[in-house]
Amino acid sequence: MINVSGRDLASSAVDEPLIYASRIGRLPLVGSDGSTIGNLVDVVLLPSGGGHPPAVLGFVAAIQRRRIFVAAARAGELDSSGLRLVGGTVDLGHFSVRPGELLASKLLTRRVDGSAVTDLGLRPVPGRARSWEVATVALAPPGPLGRLRSTRVVGWDEVPELFDTGPVASEAAALRLLHPSDAARRLRPLTAERRRQLIQSMDDERLADLLEELPEAVQVDLIRGLGTERTADVLEEMAPDDAADLLKELPPERQRQLLEAMDPGEADPLRRLLTYDAATAGGLMTSEPIIVVPETTVAEALARLRELDLPAALAAQVFVCHPPTQTPTGTFLGPVGFQRLLREPPSTPVGTCIETEPGFITPDLDELSVAEELAAYNLLAMAVCDDQRRLLGAVTVDDVLDRTLPLGWR
Repeated sequence: MINVSGRDLASSAVDEPLIYASRIGRLPLVGSDGSTIGNLVDVVLLPSGGGHPPAVLGFVAAIQRRRIFVAAARAGELDSSGLRLVGGTVDLGHFSVRPGELLASKLLTRRVDGSAVTDLGLRPVPGRARSWEVATVALAPPGPLGRLRSTRVVGWDEVPELFDTGPVASEAAALRLLHPSDAARRLRPLTAERRRQLIQSMDDERLADLLEELPEAVQVDLIRGLGTERTADVLEEMAPDDAADLLKELPPERQRQLLEAMDPGEADPLRRLLTYDAATAGGLMTSEPIIVVPETTVAEALARLRELDLPAALAAQVFVCHPPTQTPTGTFLGPVGFQRLLREPPSTPVGTCIETEPGFITPDLDELSVAEELAAYNLLAMAVCDDQRRLLGAVTVDDVLDRTLPLGWR
């Protein structure tokens, strides 16, 4: 980890190795292949909530004169050689601070009880990969002629006013620490105005996770005041089937506006999903299962299943198809479960591991029959194909449960 800067900081009685915010702003941003793609310029923090330390939400990086946000979940190793990205993609949209977020650089210009804040000590969160929190604050009281005296280090909880951004931001920070389903449960009884304030302070990815755990009617109410561009960004972060369900609750003109505001690569699958009845396999399926060609090796397939944001039900298997591998694909050949992949040599082509059972279902199959098919084969997900045997998507057991449980189960 990055060494403590300065003799007084080095003497801090902190057991965990700390990463200092003042050093992070000079580190390179390194891709998963080891190449430098930019440099870090700041750390984005969430204010403390529920007695928990302020958490690192992510990092601000400069890439080709553009400042972007890198979520902490995309960060791998962070040390003196830089921040290495892992898996997934990075949003290249211009970074802007959302309500309730704090920038480390701004805190380093603040004063607390007459002392200047000179650094923030960050530590990994025990038991949570790719997570950091504020542990300490370095303070330097002013000396003669405005010069700073020796630095002293205190715990973050000794200067809570430094991280205070108001009750709404603190409540939003507390929601971020909860599982999305628990956060949704806490959000529902709040007043409409309080909900609006809280979702305005959330980043797109977290808001998307939250919306996926709420009934469509509540989703519509929450996004009403977001604006077209922000709503389109949130829809892009949602699972395609959940985004399509939300769009179906909106008037046709509003659907059109949002789809036009989205990236075409994200909007086109949603347009296809919107053509299916909600109570059928087509209305339940996601258009983004893991699809590979027969020549893909077992090692490559397993790497795909390790993607950070992949839901567990979709990570249970890959679907083997002839090109193209975007839905609708070429001819669907069959699934390969991850347990079979684990038993095969890494260099084995997945085309030799295809399982003949189960087959696939058609998009017009009703939701109860879909549930019966999943139960009959003890599956977490099942392929959905058209009459030309092209893969259109996959239905997962969690989506079937959402639809078949009694109304109001949430």
